[in-house]
Amino acid sequence: MESISTLLEPAIEIARQAGERIREIYEEGQFQEITKSDNTPVTTADLAAHDLIVSALTRLAPEIPILSEEDAEIPLADRQNWHRYWLIDPLDGTQEFIAGSGDFAVNIALVENHRPILGVVYAPISRACYFGVDGQGAFKRQDGRDTPIRSRQASEAEQEMVIAVSRRQRLDAVTNLLEPGRNYRFIPFGSASLKSCMVAEGEADVYLRLGPTGEWDTGASQCIVEQAGGRILDIDLNPLSYNERESLENPNYLVLGAPDLPWHRILQHP
Repeated sequence: MESISTLLEPAIEIARQAGERIREIYEEGQFQEITKSDNTPVTTADLAAHDLIVSALTRLAPEIPILSEEDAEIPLADRQNWHRYWLIDPLDGTQEFIAGSGDFAVNIALVENHRPILGVVYAPISRACYFGVDGQGAFKRQDGRDTPIRSRQASEAEQEMVIAVSRRQRLDAVTNLLEPGRNYRFIPFGSASLKSCMVAEGEADVYLRLGPTGEWDTGASQCIVEQAGGRILDIDLNPLSYNERESLENPNYLVLGAPDLPWHRILQHP
């Protein structure tokens, strides 16, 4: 694990540099928007961050392959033997970037044997950085200070549950899956990884994600959430998979601050 730890600070710095480049483009307001083949948007900020991160990670560890949202057309036959690889989302929250909300992030994960073991999530506007390494805890770095973070271990007796949701998610799609009789408080936010980090630092109890995402949306934050005491599971409460299928699309998933709560009952999953 020592060799993994030596990659953490360089990965944080690479995420910071990419985030600052995104911030520059965001503040200048001069970017181009392109629609990809899957009808999702990409901007020149996504591509600039992708180029910076890939170049820097290649210099850092040329033996480790890279899978990026902006270069994901790698068939399973070519990647199925990867023991360790970088999984990156150069700009998580492209729609938020375009909309001008500021709620977007840079995601860098190191995946080993199908499991994220290092995760970095950098928020360019707040300049907050969340990070974790397997077995070493989760932290938030801001203003030069590292603070350990832990998810909130809510008890079953508590009536209020704080739920992070996407601004672009129909709220009734979420509420229809929840056990009636509780008091749910919803916090709308942007980037998927930043909502996961809200759970990791105890600002929300759960983030329920319905709709398409890729493995790059969850890799970095999964490591952080797990090291903070939480879990990321699919809607059937099974672990997410990494680099085990031809498709890199995630199922609907949950980010849980308190994994021991009776989620099989709280979720009214059909």
